[in-house]
Amino acid sequence: MKERNNTHFTHNTTRANALKGKVWQLVLLLFAVVLMAACARMGNPDGGWYDETPPKVVGATPAEKATGVGSRKLHIRFNEFIKLENATENVVVSPPQLEAPDIKAGGKNINIELKDSLKPNTTYTVDFSDAISDNNEGNPLGNYTYTFSTGEHIDTMEVAGWVLDADNLEPVKGILVGLYSNLEDSAFLKLPMVRVAKTDARGHFIIRGVAAGKYRIYALQDVDGDYHLTQKSEKMAFNREIIVPSSKPDVRQDTIWRDSLRIDSISRMSYTHFLPDNVMLRAFTHVLTDRYFVKAERTKPECFSLVFTAGNNELPQIKGLNFDNADKAFVVMPSLKKDSITYWIKDSMLVNQDTLRMQMQYLGTDTLGNLRLNTDTLELLSKTPYAKRMKEKQKKVDEWKKAQEKAKKKGDPYETQMQPEILAVQLNVNSNMAPDENVSIMLPTPLQRLDSTKVHLYSKRDTLWFEARYRIRVREAADSVAPVGTNLLHRRWLELQAEWKPGVEYSLEFDSLAFTDIYGVASGKIKQGFKVKDDNEFATLAVTLTALTDSNVVVQLLNAQDAVVKQTRAVAGMANFYYLPPATYYLRLFVDRNGNGRWDTGDYYHGLEPETVYYFPEEIECKANWDATRTWNPIAKQLNEQKPGKIIKQKADKRKTIKRRNLERAIQMGIPLPNNLK
Repeated sequence: MKERNNTHFTHNTTRANALKGKVWQLVLLLFAVVLMAACARMGNPDGGWYDETPPKVVGATPAEKATGVGSRKLHIRFNEFIKLENATENVVVSPPQLEAPDIKAGGKNINIELKDSLKPNTTYTVDFSDAISDNNEGNPLGNYTYTFSTGEHIDTMEVAGWVLDADNLEPVKGILVGLYSNLEDSAFLKLPMVRVAKTDARGHFIIRGVAAGKYRIYALQDVDGDYHLTQKSEKMAFNREIIVPSSKPDVRQDTIWRDSLRIDSISRMSYTHFLPDNVMLRAFTHVLTDRYFVKAERTKPECFSLVFTAGNNELPQIKGLNFDNADKAFVVMPSLKKDSITYWIKDSMLVNQDTLRMQMQYLGTDTLGNLRLNTDTLELLSKTPYAKRMKEKQKKVDEWKKAQEKAKKKGDPYETQMQPEILAVQLNVNSNMAPDENVSIMLPTPLQRLDSTKVHLYSKRDTLWFEARYRIRVREAADSVAPVGTNLLHRRWLELQAEWKPGVEYSLEFDSLAFTDIYGVASGKIKQGFKVKDDNEFATLAVTLTALTDSNVVVQLLNAQDAVVKQTRAVAGMANFYYLPPATYYLRLFVDRNGNGRWDTGDYYHGLEPETVYYFPEEIECKANWDATRTWNPIAKQLNEQKPGKIIKQKADKRKTIKRRNLERAIQMGIPLPNNLK
């Protein structure tokens, strides 16, 4: 019995040990599976270290920097799966390809097929910028350029610089920049560029694969893809300097930051410094002088407009086909640029005529770019027909009669005669204005008569009101007033000026019939009160220039939107701004080459660069009852370093970098980063 029990115990123990062994095998197997899955998922923070290695080029056909290449099919291989971001925009082939190359990325490869014939003895570059990254973590390869040559050697020179908008120094992103070995001005108009690059979001460019020699450089917003200037509407830039590429050995310092506060390492390394690396191109668009007729429209019964692509001092000649005396039928009001002309119809019979048929003769640009006399026949229909206008007018009369009858039945005051139409005069005046502001007056229709005896300006001293002196002038545009003595007749925009005194209250009053338009409609009574702010509510800014003092300079004060608040001409290197509301301001100036008081664009066809613009590189805080002063050397910094970052609209793209999440993870876990991941 004892022997049987021992046998039974031994048998049970063996079974238990076997069962334990199987459980441990399952546990170990499960642990191995989990570990393998974690290792496989490198991007998962809970499963292991991140992949922070950018893709590498492991081969190419033809080989990188190969010479004597004759194939237009290129193949680049990488050590891992990659993605290519927006090849059409980001990849630039130089020399430029008139027929767009076929560039495709798939798996671990990029395939390129050039459609243009290869040029002999020429270095070709395919600049990918930072468009290549690995497929999983997005680690960027960096600025990668693939190079080969159809000749016996590789050209290695580089030319770099910036393209900025000429009028406001905004970086110009994505504009083409190219070199010409043909130094004639006509080359840019007839021949494609020799070497090209595109600007990044900072306006920066690098033209690679340049041969030794002399070049001219241009920038072009190439609308039609022919790599030379063909249209005035294409934004472009040029400068008169001859570019001579060169290189020299140099040393640069590279700093690797552990985080935002700690430096990981500092190293110095030798490199080849290519020059020039600071070419400055100021992009502009030509004034469009090609003149074409755009449209004729009659949005109001009283007037019609003729619109052209460009203005001309010689206005169109109108001959009526279903009306007479066209030369006396209209009040003609051209825009400031004379590219739009409004014709106000003086005769009420013509106003009531739904259709006006006329012949128009005007100067227009022919196929050779010369102005020639053109003749068009126009038929202008009123947007609101006469019958509909009469119906609406009768409706108003009926409503008025009904209202008067209702008032009469109730015993309320009522009218026996309907009041005539009143000319709706609009006043634009700030209720708390600055001493250097004025009152603008806008009329809905052209002025026929202004009765100055019915216009009164009063100022308040203590508790009494006294008549103040004023004058009314023609306002030509939002920021310009016509010269003194300009006739007010047939104008719509006026300005009332006076010697406004700080802290004083004013009352501007117009009696009835002060204004009468060309249709005999008169204004009613108008009264507007306002007060001029005290001096201590404003700031003053005095700017001293230490350069360009011999130039004709206009200094502009800007707000946070980069818009002009005030401008003044510098005298003996001084520019003063008075009556400034407390705010943050910025400064800009331009060299007024022709003395017209406004910035003028360039003209490549006549060899004129745009007028030069400079920015004060800091913001200026102006406080109430405070005199601010600034000293400014406009040429102390390169143009690309001048405009304050807060008012730059074209912000730089976020630089693609390896995220270094492994270091962050190691710090969080309190363990050292493995050597193979450092």
